[in-house]
Amino acid sequence: MDDNQGKSDDKKLNTSSVDESVSEEAVVQELLKKYDKESQVRAFDSRSKLGLLISAIAISFSVFHLWVAGFGTIEAIKLRSIHLTFVMVLIFLLYPARKKGMRGKPGILDWAMIALSIAAGLYMVFANEQLAMRGGLPITRDYIMGALGIFVVFEAGRRALGKELPILGLIFLLYAYFGQHIPGSFGHSGFSLKRIIAHMYVGSEGIFGVALGVSATFIFLFILFGAFLGETGMAKLINDSSMALAGTSPGGPAKVSVVASGIMGTISGSAVANVATTGAFTIPLMKGIGYKPHFAAAVEAVASTGGQFMPPIMGAAAFIMAEFLNIPYKDIMIAALIPAFLYYLAVFTMVHLEARKTGLEGVPRDKLPDMKIVLKERGHLILPLIAIVYLLVKGVTPTYAAFYGILVAIGASFLRKSTRMSWRSFLIALEMGAKGSVGVAIATAVVGFIVGVSSLTSLGITLGDNILALAHGYLFPTLILTMITAIILGMGMPTTAVYIVGATIAAPALLKLGVAPLAAHLFVFYFGNISNVTPPVALAAFTGAGIAGASPSKVGWTAARLAAAGFLIPYIWIYSPALIAQGTLSEILLALATATVGVVSLACAVQGYMLINTNIFQRLLLFIAAFGLIKPGLFTDTLGISVLVIVFLWQSYTRKSLKTEGVSV
Repeated sequence: MDDNQGKSDDKKLNTSSVDESVSEEAVVQELLKKYDKESQVRAFDSRSKLGLLISAIAISFSVFHLWVAGFGTIEAIKLRSIHLTFVMVLIFLLYPARKKGMRGKPGILDWAMIALSIAAGLYMVFANEQLAMRGGLPITRDYIMGALGIFVVFEAGRRALGKELPILGLIFLLYAYFGQHIPGSFGHSGFSLKRIIAHMYVGSEGIFGVALGVSATFIFLFILFGAFLGETGMAKLINDSSMALAGTSPGGPAKVSVVASGIMGTISGSAVANVATTGAFTIPLMKGIGYKPHFAAAVEAVASTGGQFMPPIMGAAAFIMAEFLNIPYKDIMIAALIPAFLYYLAVFTMVHLEARKTGLEGVPRDKLPDMKIVLKERGHLILPLIAIVYLLVKGVTPTYAAFYGILVAIGASFLRKSTRMSWRSFLIALEMGAKGSVGVAIATAVVGFIVGVSSLTSLGITLGDNILALAHGYLFPTLILTMITAIILGMGMPTTAVYIVGATIAAPALLKLGVAPLAAHLFVFYFGNISNVTPPVALAAFTGAGIAGASPSKVGWTAARLAAAGFLIPYIWIYSPALIAQGTLSEILLALATATVGVVSLACAVQGYMLINTNIFQRLLLFIAAFGLIKPGLFTDTLGISVLVIVFLWQSYTRKSLKTEGVSV
């Protein structure tokens, strides 16, 4: 009887665990569909004819890119055309024209759009040689196919990304056409429809420009690499090792969130998706030890956002930046290393201070994974990331680094039976990698209209001149205007698109003021990412709020507070490039040391806590110390350290006095 009862209890426990897992997955999917436009796809049975067709197309898409990366040679325009064709076909199969079609199958309109996509997308594959023979001069059928291509790219972008980016692209096209009717410095002679179509479709500065080229080479393979890591169980390694490292310290689960989300961000590429996946695990843990729901959600949002500028695998825009600047990706990676470290140090410190201030404890050691066991069972899964870093630093192109990283991921999975990839998991990785790439790919195609119009009309130069005029030629106001531009763009567009548009219309103003190209482009890229936690529209924060059951507005403002260092650091590297590894080794190390102490001071100031709660005057002094130390320079460093020492001694004396009086601190 007891044995039967025990079995019954075990069965109930297992059933409960399954139910909780299913419930968490449902919450994650619901949040992704609400805040991540790229996740708003049709619901269909993966074993149906339609599901099998989509799987076959997605797998073929991935196989094609693996073949090109490892063995094939193909002209750039042909590669981009085939890449875009695959993307648009998948979009019209997966994304309905309207939300009410989420549960329906593709209709006549969808199949018609698929046919047009194939025709317009592949036309350049077969017409490229004839165009070359004509000296690039288009004929009637080129204009017709170009018009169709522009139309289907706009519609695919609207379905997969929402209306904001396509509307912006359309405004730019209208600007190119009606230029003669626009007064002032923005006016121009205007261009005919034929000229616009030819520039956007036939040339290499529009749809099939550099941005789409980077998507077809670097970005796709790194997304595919992330999909393979996911199938090997990398997420479990990250979560378990993070819990083992930080779980027992004060506020341990929040620190786990910071560590896990930062590492996951290097392979996921999406702040919203990162919050939804790791947040489903970390936010309940944080709430369980006493963190308020809005704070727990904010920690996860800020930590996930930072993953997009955390080397070695940063957000997709970083690869486009390398191409725009014509520098190796490793230079971008190295430049971003210190800012990323400072960002996460600030968040980690704020989490620790919040725990100390509120008296929160960590998780008991016996309830945490054992690091030795974790590393023994899954430690080998870190080998692909090591391989990627080694290859990138060695100077191998990102394409080959990602290709061989995938091979290492597959090989590493076979080192343990528990992580070994099966044929099914291999095919799932191929399918999910392809599906995960469509949002970034179509964004780069739509952004091609903006980049194309800027090159056709010199709009980028004009906008840069006007920004400078508005800032009266001063650098600091120009930086503020550039930051605001990036954040506003980030409220409705993917980070990749935000960077490309910002680099086109805002970065030129910084370059005219003598800012180094890498520093200027990183500035735009950084604030495009930070927009995920910047109210009033902070999608990463809103996603965390959904998991935590907290007010989205409250989570957004708390996240902005936790990311305070993130709003300051980009300004510092503009004035002192040593923070982005530009300078001598001694300059870089000194900047790192002082900025590290400065970031900790800033965290204490924001939290109002150092050794004990601060008073208003101490808090003000900590802000002065933070700004002095973060900005490199002999005078500012001396000032910052002196003020910090004063506050530290003041706090130490006060705490000692309170203990003497028997007050608990």
